[in-house]
Amino acid sequence: MSEFPAALKRGLTVRHVRFMALGSAIGTGLFYGSASAIQAAGPAVLFAYMIGGAVVFLVMRALGEMAVLHPVTGSFGQYAGRYLGPLAGFITGWTFVFEMAIVALADVTAFGIYMQFWFPDTPQWIWVLAIVLLITGLNLLNVKVFGELEFWLTIVKVTAIILMIVGGFAILIFGFSVPSSTPPGLHNLVDHGGLFPNGFAGLLLSFSVVMFAFGGIETIGITAGEAKIPAKTIPAAINTVPVRILLFYVLTLFVLMCLFPWNEVTGEVSPFVQIFESLGISYAAHILNAVIITAAISAINSDIFGSGRMVYGLAQQGHAPRAFTHVGRTGVPTLTVALMAGVLVIGVILNAVIPENVFLIIASLATFATVWVWIMILLSHLGMSRERARAGAPRSSYPLPGGRVSTYLALAFMAFVIVLLAFTPDTRIALIVGLAWLVIMTGVFFTFVKGKGRQRTVLPDDAALPTEPAGAGSSAGAVR
Repeated sequence: MSEFPAALKRGLTVRHVRFMALGSAIGTGLFYGSASAIQAAGPAVLFAYMIGGAVVFLVMRALGEMAVLHPVTGSFGQYAGRYLGPLAGFITGWTFVFEMAIVALADVTAFGIYMQFWFPDTPQWIWVLAIVLLITGLNLLNVKVFGELEFWLTIVKVTAIILMIVGGFAILIFGFSVPSSTPPGLHNLVDHGGLFPNGFAGLLLSFSVVMFAFGGIETIGITAGEAKIPAKTIPAAINTVPVRILLFYVLTLFVLMCLFPWNEVTGEVSPFVQIFESLGISYAAHILNAVIITAAISAINSDIFGSGRMVYGLAQQGHAPRAFTHVGRTGVPTLTVALMAGVLVIGVILNAVIPENVFLIIASLATFATVWVWIMILLSHLGMSRERARAGAPRSSYPLPGGRVSTYLALAFMAFVIVLLAFTPDTRIALIVGLAWLVIMTGVFFTFVKGKGRQRTVLPDDAALPTEPAGAGSSAGAVR
């Protein structure tokens, strides 16, 4: 009898997954977080995004190889449970859930603030409650509805960024006047301290911000359990994401720092506000507000989807109550979606009353959690590669280029980023709280997890399935 009850419906197409992967990495990290990265490294931040993007691509390829081989909803949480042991799977899964909950909390709170720009007399909590109920309702529908929503929200974000890039180049080429005291041009990249105004150390310190900006892209692995043809859908999405992300981040920030000297980016407002205003658009603030609201809704949508599916996978492994494996008539794990909605409502209330520095400490954990999840993906890939090599099993149809060498290089870089967290007070908090989280979750595992949860995860292996269509006596639903 199969150990995988209540299967989710596979309703996500290549188009859905591709834009989910793209949209997950285009959010507040780009619209706001880029300011602090620019302040840390100056124009050298462009190199940081290039290097960071290349390493993240290796992580995604490692995840993609496992996702094609084991298309399960729990994704990297279950891969860690299979190849690194039940404790690793438990911590990785719940760390990702907590990360997504914190990010979603920040996004719903931001949504309420953005709406007050247009409706200042309406209490903020009404907008927060409205968006939580709306997104929850949409996530309870067929997964195809979620995919369509994410597709169109990403279209809006991408279109806005492209328009910003085009408008920025128009200013550079045709010399439209801008509010900055320094004329736009390539000279702005070198006239204010050179490409490395804060030295090589500035470039290194910017990596903590840059890597967090890419956080969430691993959600693409979670779609494997609901993608129609994982072996086709996952590779198609991953292969197109790196170039697009590098274009959006690198090209956008290149234009921005040509228009305005990097040292004029204060971070008090979004750098993109400056681009809109420089174009002379009278309703620039309203346009930007609409785009950011779209980005927030998209992020909340993905956060609820990703974290809810991860809880579903944890329940399958015995790392969460079995009730969370319940799937409704629409093929969606209803209880996990409801759990995330409840967390958001409670979280918004807490966010309104706790001191700002406490929220900063909690939010900083998301930075640590992002890198932790990527490290566990890479370690799981190493474990998978070694095990299949010993057993003489075939590799995935979507192997990581460079194999283990690429995995080791990416691991070394991630370890380097973890070490960098100790060098500044703000990021040091993330390191301390992150390590404390790992210790606490280890204690929870040994105290509360029993029975099946203490066993290595069992995964379906597509490479072991027969090539002929499943029929009577077929092992198409067999597990290892």
